[in-house]
Amino acid sequence: MSIKIIKTDIPEVLLIEPEIFYDDRGFFFESFNLNLFNKATKLNVNFVQDNHSKSIKGVLRGMHYQMNNPQGKLVRVIEGEIFDVAVDIRPESKNFGKWVGFIISKENKKQLWIPPGFAHGFQCTSDEAEVLYKTTEYYCPASEKSIHWNDPNINIDWPIKVPILSSKDSKAKPLVNI
Repeated sequence: MSIKIIKTDIPEVLLIEPEIFYDDRGFFFESFNLNLFNKATKLNVNFVQDNHSKSIKGVLRGMHYQMNNPQGKLVRVIEGEIFDVAVDIRPESKNFGKWVGFIISKENKKQLWIPPGFAHGFQCTSDEAEVLYKTTEYYCPASEKSIHWNDPNINIDWPIKVPILSSKDSKAKPLVNI
């Protein structure tokens, strides 16, 4: 088994393509192998929590991060399609405030590695989407923060311009308030 690692415009954020074996019965691939992931990415991560969400078209979840215990996330989609986004919020980074976004879907089976120190969000672009993601730290509600989805200082080009938001996400703060 192998995985292909694709560097993005923010080098720490990685797009991952698994090796997929197709035949007349369907397909098979390893969705995650810790040894293979760490070797291919040259990281040494330890995932402690798996999360699963389901969204309808237009739902935008994000841009979330944790101040204490920042989470690395490995995101994949098992149903539908999302536009998945990572924003560099590391104050000392030359990429502070920059974002990258990718279509992740059931069909393309790609995954996105979002390292600690990044805000994360996604928008459902299909009728429904189910998203699974592993995290390197436990969820801590007291530490969770959000950046407003349409912060003009970041200027994310969301596919659906009028999203469906939770009340919490609609009250998120701009990047300058980190």
